[in-house]
Amino acid sequence: MRIGQGFDVHAFGEGDHIMLGGVRVPHSHGVEAHSDGDVVIHALCDAIFGALALGDIGQHFPPSQERWRNAESRVFLRHAATLMREQGYAIGNADVTVICELPKVGPHALAMRECMARELGCEVGRISIKATTTEKLGFTGRGEGIAAQACVLLALA
Repeated sequence: MRIGQGFDVHAFGEGDHIMLGGVRVPHSHGVEAHSDGDVVIHALCDAIFGALALGDIGQHFPPSQERWRNAESRVFLRHAATLMREQGYAIGNADVTVICELPKVGPHALAMRECMARELGCEVGRISIKATTTEKLGFTGRGEGIAAQACVLLALA
């Protein structure tokens, strides 16, 4: 078995939605990011890459490369899943916490879990999505951005 953890953060910017776990979530802002800025998938990818000892998302998808501009983060998750399978592993479970005051994550959690389970080739029951606030403290509390942290357990397939 292998364990990995990941973290991602993006500032809010112009827009009318954000991507979370591969799901378009209506919001008063978008995020400032090179790709679609999906903090949930970015944190999960980093957790998978970490468990496999393969660096981080920036090494696999450098923001300096224009071909990744506005890319769907599901592409990144598919790549992480391919590398995971190539090394003989499967998702034991993944646990992601979204950190923000808004938008509300709960109404979208099941759709996020389903989307990520599809990309990872596992059962929905192996993916957990939770949300928390920072009680109005820090940049997330002030509504300046959003963050996510993830941990993953990989097991030999």
